[in-house]
Amino acid sequence: MKRVMAIVGGGPKHFIPELKKYDTNETFWIGADQGAETIIEHGLTPDIAIGDFDSVSASSFDNIKRTAQEVLTFPDEKDETDLELALGQALERRPDHILLFGVTGGRLDHSMANLQLLYPIRKQGILATIIDVQNQVELVEAGEHKLGLVEDFPYVSFLPVTLEVRGITLNGFYYPLEGADLPYGSTRCISNQLIEEEGTFSFRSGILLVIRSRDLMDTG
Repeated sequence: MKRVMAIVGGGPKHFIPELKKYDTNETFWIGADQGAETIIEHGLTPDIAIGDFDSVSASSFDNIKRTAQEVLTFPDEKDETDLELALGQALERRPDHILLFGVTGGRLDHSMANLQLLYPIRKQGILATIIDVQNQVELVEAGEHKLGLVEDFPYVSFLPVTLEVRGITLNGFYYPLEGADLPYGSTRCISNQLIEEEGTFSFRSGILLVIRSRDLMDTG
């Protein structure tokens, strides 16, 4: 059983990183609607293509049907979004980790709703990471956690999701903290950086978004 489920949504393609970088023998690729087209464009094979496919051309849909291992089609009018259908397929397989691509960078309501999907995944005991060309985002519950240095994403921010996060302590960071409380809306833990190969962070209560990011060079 492949233990990593990589879901690609239909978000703007220029926000999606090189997918082959995340492909291993343990990766199961699921394309939600136009996400299946994106997987193929990156030289990979969707294990499942799912959705109503109203965002792809007829010729592209024919290519998806030829290339994907399995195609699951649904009507336009349905209770779940294409991304939720893809997520359901991933959760059925009880993975260790879910990677989400193509879920940010477009409409703000879509991006915010997709960020909120991290919570029900986390409640099932499964790690989930949203990844785009500039960010990696995870939702973390109270406890002690380790964070390794990733050169591609040097900045680390901690944002409270709950009304308050209590007792946050950061070790191995440029800006350390000891037992601080972060209310919702606080920017105190924005744009920190690791100064060691591995740092630790802990907090007593609440929920955090851990955002690893980088600046994009202006090539225009």
